[in-house]
Amino acid sequence: MRIGFGFDAHAFAQERDLWLGGIKIDFPKGLTGHSDADVLIHAICDALLGAANMRDIGFHFPPSENKYKNIDSKILLRNTVQLLRNAGYELGNLDATIVAEQPKLSPYIPQMRKTLAQTMQVPENDISIKATTTEKLGFAGREEGIAACAVALIV
Repeated sequence: MRIGFGFDAHAFAQERDLWLGGIKIDFPKGLTGHSDADVLIHAICDALLGAANMRDIGFHFPPSENKYKNIDSKILLRNTVQLLRNAGYELGNLDATIVAEQPKLSPYIPQMRKTLAQTMQVPENDISIKATTTEKLGFAGREEGIAACAVALIV
């Protein structure tokens, strides 16, 4: 058994869709980034890769490569899980937290869990997602962006 931790943060951007946990969130702003900027999936990928001692998402899917421009982060997650499986690992469980003042994410969490489970080909019960605020503190509290962190157990 091995554990890994992942973290990601992106600033809000106008005229972009907001993607979190592989689903489109109804919100007037999206996040800046080379890909679709799904901070939750990026944190999950880093947690999985870190657990397997396989570096990080930027190493495997560098933003300097045009083929990743605006890519659906579910593809990155699917490829990350395949890297783990090729190395002989499977997900034990995943616990993640999204940090955002807005939008309110609780209604979206069941669909995020379902989408991530399907993408990773694991039981939905192996994925926990929570959302919190920073009580108006920091960049997330000022509603300048969103952050996410994740812890993964692999076996």
